[in-house]
Amino acid sequence: MVDKLNIVKQRFDEVSDLIIQPDIISDQKRYVQLTKEYKDLKDLMDRRSRYIDLINNIHEAEEIIADGSEPEMLEMARMQLEEAQQKLPALEDEIKLMLIPKDPEDAKDVVVEIRAGTGGDEASIFAGDLFRMYTKYCESKGWKTNVIDLSEGTSGGYKEIQFEVAGEDVYGTLKFEAGVHRVQRVPQTETQGRVHTSAATVMVLPEAEDFDVQIDPKDVRIDFFCSSGPGGQSVNTTYSAVRLTHLPTGLVAQCQDQKSQHKNKEKAFKVLRSRLYDLELAKRQEEDAAKRNSQVSSGDRSAKIRTYNYPQGRVTDHRIGLTLYDLQNIIDGDIQKIIDELSLVENTEKLRDASEIF
Repeated sequence: MVDKLNIVKQRFDEVSDLIIQPDIISDQKRYVQLTKEYKDLKDLMDRRSRYIDLINNIHEAEEIIADGSEPEMLEMARMQLEEAQQKLPALEDEIKLMLIPKDPEDAKDVVVEIRAGTGGDEASIFAGDLFRMYTKYCESKGWKTNVIDLSEGTSGGYKEIQFEVAGEDVYGTLKFEAGVHRVQRVPQTETQGRVHTSAATVMVLPEAEDFDVQIDPKDVRIDFFCSSGPGGQSVNTTYSAVRLTHLPTGLVAQCQDQKSQHKNKEKAFKVLRSRLYDLELAKRQEEDAAKRNSQVSSGDRSAKIRTYNYPQGRVTDHRIGLTLYDLQNIIDGDIQKIIDELSLVENTEKLRDASEIF
């Protein structure tokens, strides 16, 4: 383990030197990549220091015990040995996980799309509930959210809503939310008190940089139209809203959030790049999942992943068989416990697949 960490330290020293070089700073793509790598390696170097300290503590305690020193020293050495041996396995697992090459997508910001599915008005209301759940969760993480486009439901909620999320390791956290979410409850419009099942689809698209996806302007049809969303008279009477159609794939992206046509066009291109990037990513994830038999990253966007059952106050994540009787807090944004469990399963899979490395 120490040999592997020493190799990583050589790379850390190299990256530390590179990120202060003028030619690297002037190359935006390279500089962004290296600063992200520096941050990850710095975290690993901190663990390396702790690991070496624990190993040294163990050797030192073992030497004192072997020498048969005075009783007081022996007792202190035994306590030091026991404490270090208890801490070592968890730290080793942490380091092993960090030594596995990190998914470069995990650090990206995202565009989240929530679409009402089966269930009519109730599905739109549920899509609104999911949007509220995610915005409250993002707020608790200190992440910034910003609505790009929306289409309101006739009885509340949204037929569709897109919003961007910016922060630290956003995609690595929210990627587990992609898929079909079901709700089982009595709709407000139901007079007989019967429980209905409705659904909404959540897509989590890693935000693609200009250098991730090259879009040929000739491949994009641009339409301008009057915004139908909120925002005042000036928004609704000027052609500020923008719709982009990517002709080779048929993908559509639009934005009507801003009063400025230029800003809406910029945001719409951001969404289009992310959609195109996600197409390629979905293929890779599907191939990867087939190889690893992954439970939590199948690449299948149509998979039913979670059910919110109101009569029983229950939330069930079907991928890992997790059931929590804490629906109200979860729908109020407390989804960290679910994400932690899904992360644990994914990390266990990664450690299992990489076991031969160690």
